[in-house]
Amino acid sequence: MTETPRMGSNRPYLLRALNEWINDNGMTPHLLVDAERDGVQVPASSVKDGKVVLNIAPRAVAQLHIDNQGVSFLARFGGVSQSVYVPVGAVLAIYAQETGQGMMLPDDTGDEPGEGPEPPNEPDGGGEPPRRSHLRVVK
Repeated sequence: MTETPRMGSNRPYLLRALNEWINDNGMTPHLLVDAERDGVQVPASSVKDGKVVLNIAPRAVAQLHIDNQGVSFLARFGGVSQSVYVPVGAVLAIYAQETGQGMMLPDDTGDEPGEGPEPPNEPDGGGEPPRRSHLRVVK
């Protein structure tokens, strides 16, 4: 049996694309970050309920770099310049501050073989019959 090849995470690609889209529309990109994840380096004073919102607009940060491992930049917190690093897996969402438009990022925890939800069992004829879709064809 041939094993299906696994693709890498799409999270960094989504982050880069949405960041560009938000900036191209003259809006302010913000990241919602799980500050309790390993590797997150943000000022503790900016963390509330285990999360932090980071403004990554070009006017707010310097040396912004989004690669396949994480997001890094320099920003001022309380007037003091600090280095920030967020692993890609800790980014929960990216959105425009002005409109709230953006995206909650998909969870990558099931990417390893043997992890994630089990595939559904084949129907055995018992239980409830399949439900009809609520969608309909419009001509």
